[in-house]
Amino acid sequence: MRPTRSVVVSPSAPRATGVARTVGTDASFATIVDELQHGHYAEGEQALRQHLARHPGDRAAQAMLRQLTGDPQQLLGRSSQAHVVQEGESYSLLAARHLGDASRFLILARYNGSTNPSRLQVGQTVQLPMSGAGIPADVEPVVAGTGEAGRGDTGEPSAPAQADARRPVAAVAESSAQKARRLQKESVALLGQGQRQQALARLDEALTIDPRLPPGGAAAASLRKDLLAGCHQRAIVLYRNQQLDPAIALWDHVLAIDPGYEPATIYRARALELKQRLKQF
Repeated sequence: MRPTRSVVVSPSAPRATGVARTVGTDASFATIVDELQHGHYAEGEQALRQHLARHPGDRAAQAMLRQLTGDPQQLLGRSSQAHVVQEGESYSLLAARHLGDASRFLILARYNGSTNPSRLQVGQTVQLPMSGAGIPADVEPVVAGTGEAGRGDTGEPSAPAQADARRPVAAVAESSAQKARRLQKESVALLGQGQRQQALARLDEALTIDPRLPPGGAAAASLRKDLLAGCHQRAIVLYRNQQLDPAIALWDHVLAIDPGYEPATIYRARALELKQRLKQF
């Protein structure tokens, strides 16, 4: 008989459920996104709207709210193809691969009816859109007083939103590098204004579009270093709570930006090993 083995991970404090406790305070965008990834949609929407009331120009938050409130089939298209989830895949990784943007994990999860994007099992079949993947998540501004971005009092999409929805995919692809550079410049400007969390979110958006984007200056390079460290620390917390798939997805994101980031390489390998060991029990 094979002896029983114990799987031990580093202890951590109990994880807070939802963002309800942060509503009414200055919850960071990164915290809100983490909670949305764990399926706290109602609390996340409330926190996003409060965040946007304080930071109305935050395009990343606008885009996330649109993912949360928009119709997935309208945004991604009705035609889809089946995909069997493989080892190490997550909604973030699938969104990066098939939608060109890892931050679009939420709309892809909702497209598949998921109430908890962090729970994606190997062997599970998901649907990946065959059309609409090239439409950027932030082509419409969030309209105050509506339940969905880009809709007026009639509930119908605005004319600019309809025009954006018909924008050729090729045109979007041609402007992605330019958009990434612009977002990086905006992140440096936000940092100079003392809006550090906003700067990190904006830079993360830029690097999600183009992970190999050159830093373009000392300020951007320093901010990138902090961003990678923050992603790595969030991944460690997820790892200690045995939320292995989102942790691995974060380390994938870090390594896409900096393949030589050794801590991410080491911990990602540990997470994959732990995931394999847990399957044996």
